Amino acid sequence: MHIASACYGSQDNGPMITGVSDALWNNKGACGKSYKVTCIGGANKAPHPCKQGSVTVKVTDKCDDCNGDLNLSEEAFSAIADTKAGIVQIRYDP
Repeated sequence: MHIASACYGSQDNGPMITGVSDALWNNKGACGKSYKVTCIGGANKAPHPCKQGSVTVKVTDKCDDCNGDLNLSEEAFSAIADTKAGIVQIRYDP
């Protein structure tokens, strides 16, 4: 299911996408930027939440209620972490 985004409306940008917090949004200046994201640890008691490797995501939306700077799509999150972990600590590089 595709949901319209603040950056691109109803355009489909694929599965490796992210929303960003106010800190990165920059009045839509973040739209289209890419970040390489790596899981670096758990944020709760889930055992072994991280997977090896990283994923590159494209900013397509703003996240008003993020628990951090990025809110990865389910597909992007599952590429770097166990989805049962819910929230993980990440490193992201432009």
